[in-house]
Amino acid sequence: MIREIAEKDLDGLLRLYMQLHDNPFPEKDDRVLGVWKSILDDKNHHLIVAEENGEIIASCVCVIIPNLTRGQRPYAFIENVITDKDHRKKGYATACLNFAREIAVRENCYKMMLLTGSKEKSTLDFYEQAGYNRNDKTAFIQWL
Repeated sequence: MIREIAEKDLDGLLRLYMQLHDNPFPEKDDRVLGVWKSILDDKNHHLIVAEENGEIIASCVCVIIPNLTRGQRPYAFIENVITDKDHRKKGYATACLNFAREIAVRENCYKMMLLTGSKEKSTLDFYEQAGYNRNDKTAFIQWL
């Protein structure tokens, strides 16, 4: 099942995120719970999950960003695309990205963007098969 995240899903999401950049499972202190509440309360922040047998096995984030150009149409930014290592190559991440696209279309976005740190051909090919291209823009990052 592909859906937006629910409040009860925090532990499952954090377990999945442990596979993203080798994140440790964080202590659920006031800071973490505050960030969680902020995400849940933000109408422009969509955390999409694939669930199987009650377990979160894939996810992506879709943030809708208001914009004063392009006829004041917003754009969508995709981040934290992850599938559990035991469930990869089964279409879960693609389904999450497609759900994000439906949100972006519903919100009248004029484009969707994502960045990946991966240089793996299979990952880059996956994003291209999902409809993204690496020809139109050049991404720059400044780590803070």
